Amino acid sequence: MTFPKPGPMPGGFRPGPPPRPPLHPQGAPGAGPVSLPPAVDEATGRIVEQTGHPAVDEVLRSLANAARLAPAEQIAEYEAAHQVLQETLASIDR
Repeated sequence: MTFPKPGPMPGGFRPGPPPRPPLHPQGAPGAGPVSLPPAVDEATGRIVEQTGHPAVDEVLRSLANAARLAPAEQIAEYEAAHQVLQETLASIDR
């Protein structure tokens, strides 16, 4: 029986990804403004549950309900939500 030789893998060294800059919380020394995801109200920091657009509001409700489903069933909900959001954005451009 033969065993692999210790040491680096053949083909040379493969470096990892470059280091990421540190994240500074708001108010920390040297910290710039922190941008929040679009589904978060910048004034309160709370998740937006109603946008005023019926189709988008329905998608937000369906995503909240999808969190309670089994992972295999969540995929269909996420794909449906993605489709509705794409159609909604396309209608805005018209």
